[in-house]
This record gives sequence, C-alpha cells and structure tokens, in this order.
Amino acid sequence: MTPTSACACANVALAKYWGKRDERLNLPWTGSISVTLAGLETRVEMRAAAGGDDVIRFDGEPARPAEATRVSRFLDLVRLAARSRERAEVDVRSNFPVAAGLASSASTFAALALAAARAYGLVLNHAALSALARRGSGSAARSLQGGFVEWLPGTDPDGNDSFAVQLAGPEHWDLGIAVAITDEGQKKIGSREGMAIAVKQSPFFRAWLETHGADMEAIRRGIGARDLDLVGETAEHNCLKMHAASIAARPALLYWTPATLAVMHRVHALRDEGLPVYFTIDAGPQVKVLCRGADRAEVVEQLARVPGVLRVLPSAPGPGAEVSSPQ
Repeated sequence: MTPTSACACANVALAKYWGKRDERLNLPWTGSISVTLAGLETRVEMRAAAGGDDVIRFDGEPARPAEATRVSRFLDLVRLAARSRERAEVDVRSNFPVAAGLASSASTFAALALAAARAYGLVLNHAALSALARRGSGSAARSLQGGFVEWLPGTDPDGNDSFAVQLAGPEHWDLGIAVAITDEGQKKIGSREGMAIAVKQSPFFRAWLETHGADMEAIRRGIGARDLDLVGETAEHNCLKMHAASIAARPALLYWTPATLAVMHRVHALRDEGLPVYFTIDAGPQVKVLCRGADRAEVVEQLARVPGVLRVLPSAPGPGAEVSSPQ
C-alpha cells in the first residue's frame, strides 16, 4: 500500500438529494446540483495497518464502532476491486462540525475514495471514482469536483451511470456563501435514516419528486447565467419543499433549531431591505446563505448578530478533491 493523503471540501446542495431508490448502492430518486464549499475541508491520510484490522480515527480519536464499520466496509469495496486484503490505518480530520448538517460525510468519503484508490493502486476515471465515492455517501459523488456540480441519478440497476459531473468551475461565478452555525452537536437522526423515513412515511414525498425536475432546470440555467435571483429563489424553494416532506413524515423529521428559524427570518428581512440574499438548509440546523461575492462580508456580519448563531463561516465556490503528500 502506498501512503496517501487526500483533501476534499464539503458541498451544499442547491437542488437537494433526498431519498434513495436503492439504499445499498446509494442511488437517488432524483438528480441534484451543489456548490463545493471553499474552506470547509476534510483531510484523509492512509497507510498500511500494522495489525490485521483497519484502524480508523476521526480528529485523532478512535472512531465509534458504527463509524469504523462504515469506513471499513467502504474500504472493502476498494480492496475487492484492487484484489487486496491489506488493512489500512486511516486518519480523518475535518475543520468544521461533523454529522451536523454540513455535508461532512460528503467531504470525508470523497477524500477517502481518492486516497484509497491511490493507496491501493486503482486507476479510475472521474466517473468511476465519483461512483465509488457515492457508495460511501451519496453526496460525496459531488465533492470530488470543484465549483458547481450535478449528480446524475442514473437508470442502471448497478449504478454505474450515477455519478457527478461539473457544470462550471469555481472561477465561473463570484458567488458569496455564508454558513451560519446554530448547533455544533451531532444530529439525532442522520441523513440516511431520515431519507428512509421520508420515502416511506411522508405523504408529501411524491410531490417532492414530481416538482424536483423543474428546480433542477432552473438552477442549471441560473448557474450558466450567474443569476443569483433565479438560483437563490429556486434553491430556497427546493430546500423548503424537502423539509416540508420531512416534517410531514411519521415520525416527523424536524432538523431546525430556534436559531435556524431566526436566520431564515433575518435573510427575508435583509432581502426586504434590498440585499439579494437567499438561504438553503440541508438535513441539519445550519443555514447556508447565498449572496453576491461583494456582499459576503456584510452578510457574515449580519448573520453573526442573530441570537443563537454560534459563528458564521465565510465561503465561496471551492476546489475539487486533491491528492497530496501525507503530513
């Protein structure tokens, strides 16, 4: 095994991924479009393990059993393709809260897919690498590339045609992004479990599927035209539909905190005051706010004043995943 280090950024979906047609292969019911988030990074370092088991650490601490099992099962996919039985020592470090609605699994498994493929000697094109990352976390398929990315849902039962493609690089658009952190704890119900509940138990899930395609088309056009109003209005609407379907499930999936709602109201107030800003929220309490690049500092300052907001992370369209020398 070749010691390898790789880094990937989190992403935020503008047109959401919510619901799987195949849970084992992480195949989505719909496509999705995201923007990769500069500065929200996960680094994975891999080397051969000294013993007969994988050794998994997150931020310097031994992974919890469920986390370790998930990573080892993913590595089993790589080992099977590489015809290897060699176990790995894996260190995962993120510079932002994990399992808290900030797509930490996306950056983790994008970096892990890139590092593991290199460490085990696999030569994969982008489509194959994206499909591999998808097996660890659906949204990881998008974090392998920078800028604006679309994940194709595919139609093949084996999932080989379900991977992400870049719509535009990070230099395409000076889009400002501010991430309002309202709770740094881990979610009680993770995205995987939440999706399964919504698919089976929400009376609104069918409406979510039926209206999603129009949102995808609008956001594609908006990105191409650098149209903040079109992208922002559609992303905000798409986000609220996803959460409406989740809230209507039994049991209800309510990921928001009082501070989440306060940020949403502040965004609406800023828009009423003439500042073009829009929010989107993944399966968690954190709020991502889209704005013009020139307005980002002001938006960060405004959100930091909202009661209950712990901190605000400035971001912008970020780079794709990269391999580097182990540190």
